[in-house]
Amino acid sequence: MPVQMVETAAACREALQQARGAGRTVGLVPTMGALHAGHVSLMARARAECGTVAVSIFVNPLQFGDPEDIAHYPRTLDADLAVCAEAGVDVVFVPTVAEMYPGWPVPVATTVSVRGVSEGWEGASRPGHFDGVATVVAKLFSIAGHGRAYFGEKDYQQLAVVRQLVADLSLPVEVIGCPIVRESDGLALSSRNVRLSPAERRAAVVLSRALAAGRSLLAQGADYSSAVAEAMRRTVEGEPLVHLDYAVAVGAHDLIAREVIEDPGAVRLLIAADVGPVRLIDNCAGTVEVAATATSAVAGGAVASGTMGSPGAESAGAHGRQLERIG
Repeated sequence: MPVQMVETAAACREALQQARGAGRTVGLVPTMGALHAGHVSLMARARAECGTVAVSIFVNPLQFGDPEDIAHYPRTLDADLAVCAEAGVDVVFVPTVAEMYPGWPVPVATTVSVRGVSEGWEGASRPGHFDGVATVVAKLFSIAGHGRAYFGEKDYQQLAVVRQLVADLSLPVEVIGCPIVRESDGLALSSRNVRLSPAERRAAVVLSRALAAGRSLLAQGADYSSAVAEAMRRTVEGEPLVHLDYAVAVGAHDLIAREVIEDPGAVRLLIAADVGPVRLIDNCAGTVEVAATATSAVAGGAVASGTMGSPGAESAGAHGRQLERIG
């Protein structure tokens, strides 16, 4: 069955209401396009669990603070539609900015702010970013209606914000977090990776090495978050092309950094850095987890990467992925 591409909120709502009316569960994968193996893994998970799979492709201006960042964000709609078709997606929602924010660029009158989990780390470094994320996600959930939504754990703080949003507003959406997909050398997939020079691409792997160093220290019994953070910082300092913003050990649920670590299993390691002109983020659990690794091309091209969910995978072998530990 061919992919149904819709460009208006009304058409998307109608298509998904018809699916529910036919007794099918709707699974939504929100993205900003430039689709890669991580996104494909989210689609595969949604396809396995839902009768109808919808993908949104929208580069959301509200979550960009830097005009250069949004100007350079990759836009590959034709390739993205081919990826969706190959993944068995039923509906692709591709709205314009004017469709999502009538009157743009006049400032949006109503926005959504999620306090607490949005305020540190990326929220502190990118003021207004999570208000933009929460606002567009609330709109997408309103348009899509009752169902499930699939997000990648690479944007871990974003996932926490979305879960809080759904809980606080009693939205009829089950939020599914999926594991991070990595290249064979450990670099987490992100749509921004395509902007890295060859030297920057090699240097960027230090982020996953730093996470591995922090987790190794936890495995050895370290119980102070400052020591774990210092191990990650020292790892990054050895790479001159990478400029660290933060490297922290936080509570996996509230994202608060507490000095004493009582349960490594309840810890999440977060890291963010500028690599040349590109801001990259990554994270991992405090205890060893299995992470998916992308080793193949998507839709016949080299794997690009990131989004409103730079996601994870379910099983070895699918779309050229294999299972591998970080570090």
